[in-house]
Amino acid sequence: MDEISQLFSTVGRVRSDSLSTDATQSTGSKLALRHRLSQLMTCVDDLDPTNKLHEKMVKTLDNAFLVCAKKANKPRKESFRLHIVTWNVASVDPPEDVTSLLHLNSPKTADLYIIGLQEVYSGPVRFMSDMIFDDPWSHLFMSTLAPLNYVKVSSMRMQGLLLLFFSKLEHVPFIRDIQAKYTRTGIFGYWGNKGGVSVRLSFYGHMICFLNCHLAAHMNYATERVDEFEYIVDTQTFDCKKAPRILDHRLVFWLGDLNFRIQDHGMHFVRSCINNQTYNLLWSNDQLIMLRKKEELLQEFEEGPLNFQPTYKFDLNSDTYDSRLYRTWFDFNSKKRKPAWTDRILWHVRPKALPSDEQEENSFGLNQKTIKQQDEDDEYPLKVRQDLYTSNMECSISDHKPVIGIFTLKLRKMYSTPLVHLQAEGDWSADIDAIILYSPLQPFPSSTWDWIGLYKVGFSSLSDCITYIWVKDDEVAFNEEVIQVFVSKEDIPVRGGECVLCYYCSTLRCVIGISEPFKVHESRVAIEEGLLPERINGLDKTTSKCFKN
Repeated sequence: MDEISQLFSTVGRVRSDSLSTDATQSTGSKLALRHRLSQLMTCVDDLDPTNKLHEKMVKTLDNAFLVCAKKANKPRKESFRLHIVTWNVASVDPPEDVTSLLHLNSPKTADLYIIGLQEVYSGPVRFMSDMIFDDPWSHLFMSTLAPLNYVKVSSMRMQGLLLLFFSKLEHVPFIRDIQAKYTRTGIFGYWGNKGGVSVRLSFYGHMICFLNCHLAAHMNYATERVDEFEYIVDTQTFDCKKAPRILDHRLVFWLGDLNFRIQDHGMHFVRSCINNQTYNLLWSNDQLIMLRKKEELLQEFEEGPLNFQPTYKFDLNSDTYDSRLYRTWFDFNSKKRKPAWTDRILWHVRPKALPSDEQEENSFGLNQKTIKQQDEDDEYPLKVRQDLYTSNMECSISDHKPVIGIFTLKLRKMYSTPLVHLQAEGDWSADIDAIILYSPLQPFPSSTWDWIGLYKVGFSSLSDCITYIWVKDDEVAFNEEVIQVFVSKEDIPVRGGECVLCYYCSTLRCVIGISEPFKVHESRVAIEEGLLPERINGLDKTTSKCFKN
């Protein structure tokens, strides 16, 4: 812009003076900009094409056009709604309804659901069956969310710790590189009653990690809780160059029964503050708030204000804080558990990378990586806003109340096109073999372990496939643009129904393409042979080729 101003001054004093009118003082005004452009055209008319200034003017305007085009072509920032729940369920079976817990009646729907549970019942028989079949809690959330077009993308279970990640179906092809880990901290790190489970992934190119923890209990173990958290963060590593550790991720959500207590204040004062809803009088003695001021690791995390009553400890099936008598070795002890905010949701946004002098001197490669990361952060910004942080007092089956955090995630997508396009070719039924067509839209690391699954519309997880086909084994024809995959009629459901196809990339550990819904017709042969629809399982059957996720 300085060059253009210089050009103006060279063309003539009359033109230069005309630029300093009041109408052009506000450079942010579109009207002023149009006025400047109009004057520029007048100046161009007066400029001799043989003059060197003419060539310089052309180059300067070309650069301006390139800048404008680059900004105009940038994808706009989009907002996504995250609904996060943490709940210590005290080994009880799930309730019949979780509508209020998931805010299913809200006019604003979530894009992602992240549900962290602690103390899920893990007796030997139940735990073994849960390894084969979905546990009751997972089944409840899956059956509730599947009809609303949500899919369980990933989960991780470690004894009583359970982390579930659900997404709207439309986002699934853009959730990639999914990995899950667990860390034991109970009984010197050998027992999984305490510890952390995590799910990390790339969401439209942004690295996000969710960590569900159950830390050491009791008032006097605050420092041990920090040590456990630090151990979990330090030891969990992922096969990902951009984010090999938890805090390398662009965004981290830390949730769970963190077991931090309210210290120093007596029972009467605490309950009085709760009854009067003067929760702020308790914040200064909340152990986590206190430790966040002095522990460097905790200082990196943010938390919303605790404007809800402490979520522990309640009498079962009531809203009454702990009123039971506890038996000691010799007699009854009337001491009760003091209420506390044990159940929390915090988040951490990776700060902008600034290379230090030491990095510049000792590690040129590391510095280059830092600069590249900083450029990416600038090009694809990400912001988090917490819209709600509260407890759900309606849930009373446990001695803990669940805590809900709703967030708006605003980001610029790094990609908006799926890696493959899928479609079912022609009519499908169990009477004839079928063909799947797929087209790679972008390069991706395909392998012999890639498969395409056939799913009923409204499926709840990847393990719900009716059948699946190994892509490389069943390819029958291909060219550079379209590849055909053969499907045997034996693998197509007899009864038919509305279905979709999903392409699973083994290397990326995710679905990278989903077809539009299509109809599988009932088998005419089966009907003619007297196989009545009510005697056919159809889409509800589990074929021998299905697998358990």
